[in-house]
This record gives sequence, structure tokens and C-alpha cells, in this order.
Amino acid sequence: MTVLVTGATGTVGRPLVHHLLAAGHRVRALTRDPARAALPAGVEVVRGDTTDTGSLHAAFAGVTAAHLINFGHTYRPLANGPEIVAAAEAAGVRRVTLLGGWAEGSLEPAVRAGGLEWTHLRPGEFMANTLADWGPVLRAGDTISEPYADRPTTPVHEADIAAVAFTALTEDGHHGRTYALTGPEVVTPRTKLELLGRATGRDLTFDELTPDQARARWTAQRPALQIFQVAPGGPADQADFVLRLYGDIPAAGRTPTDTVERVTGRPARTFAQWAAENAAAFHA
Repeated sequence: MTVLVTGATGTVGRPLVHHLLAAGHRVRALTRDPARAALPAGVEVVRGDTTDTGSLHAAFAGVTAAHLINFGHTYRPLANGPEIVAAAEAAGVRRVTLLGGWAEGSLEPAVRAGGLEWTHLRPGEFMANTLADWGPVLRAGDTISEPYADRPTTPVHEADIAAVAFTALTEDGHHGRTYALTGPEVVTPRTKLELLGRATGRDLTFDELTPDQARARWTAQRPALQIFQVAPGGPADQADFVLRLYGDIPAAGRTPTDTVERVTGRPARTFAQWAAENAAAFHA
């Protein structure tokens, strides 16, 4: 069958494309810049943007299943969810996976109310965010400075999210399911840095800031942390938002699930595995 992958060059989309190709499916990849997609041979790369419904009609044509994401390139929830679902249904799309972001937008209720078979994927923290958050800092030095060094999280490997999406797109039995996706263990920022130190062979240091120190730093200069992409308001409001979140991780964000293993049949990858796979990216 032909599967459309939106966000095809992203953290989850790229491994999903590889899964689908390896299984013999035809893959159409939606990207805002086809010239920079760098996707494997055999992938049909088309220009489009989920925030622009008009660009999706041709992308959906002839597609049996589609992987959708609920946010655009700004990480804000999409506002055109009903139009996206209408375009998919008009093109004859039968099944979708929907990758949720920071907050529910208009796409989730539109998918639930429509006639598509759907599976909602709700990952917590991505392991890959560690590279975005800490990569530039650790390529330049050996110290991470953040508050709440021992906050509990259950980050999930991006390849495991892609594997669950692949299973839901290509196998029956997942319609109407919402899958909370986590890694197999609780880890803290301090633990993550220790594991990165082992993987890179470096002596890395965690400099734990007080909330007041972090607020002052973040207000003076917005950090390159992924969470600030979705934090509302100005610098002070964003700093307070992140501090509240870091200081009180919700239960869903610190409780491991077995969803990855139940859906895919293989255990979820650990952060130590992710660190070993990505160690080179933290070297200068």
C-alpha cells in the first residue's frame, strides 16, 4: 500500500520511512523543502505543509494510510484539523496514526469524529530532545547547568515511537486506541548526563541551578531547550512555565508504560542505548 508520512524528515518521520520501505510499502514523504529531504531512494518526496490544507490534496491522492502530526514547524497545535481530515477522507485515505505534541489541537477531535481508522500516539519526553538541548553545550564544554537535576522522567526513543506508528499503520487491531509511549525506566537529568559521560568517555559535570538562578539566566537569555518552543508568553513567563513543569512532573511523565513492547513485541530501548548510538554527536 501507499503510505503518506508527514514530518518525514523529522525525529520520528525519518525512521518511520525506513520501516515502511523495508517492509515493501510505497512511501510518499511530505516536506516543506524536498531539496533538503535526504530521504532514501524509492521515496516519493512531495512539497507540502500541514498548516496549508491546500498543499495536502495532491499528497493524499492514492494513499491508503497516513502518519499525521498535530503540530507544524513552530510546534504549536494545528488549527486546521477538520480541513485535514476532510481532505484525507475525500482522497480515500482509510487509516491514520496521529502523533500528538505538547497540547491537543484541532486535529485530534476531528480525527476522532471522522470516518478514518485512527490510532493516537502520545509520547512523553523524546530521548532525541537531549541532543537538541545539550548537544551544543557539550560540544563546547563538559558542564550542564539546569535546575531540578533529579526530576524523574521516562524518555522514549524516537525509533520506538516510529515502530509503534509502523505497526498501527500496517496491522489491524489498533483502531480507536490511544497509546501513551514512554521508555522502560525512570531516569533523571543527572542520570542522563552520567550515561552520556560513559558513552562518550568524558567526565561530565551537572551544575544544579536553584530555581532563582535558572529564572535569572533564562529571562536574560532564552535557552535552546526544546520546551521553550511551546512555553507561552514573554521571557519571564516562559521561565516560570518551565520551572513549574520541571518542579512538578505529572504522573504520566514519570511513570513507565509497557506500550512499546505490547504493540511491537520488543522491549523499549533504554537511555543508555540511545546515548551509545548518539555519542559522536556530543563531541566537538
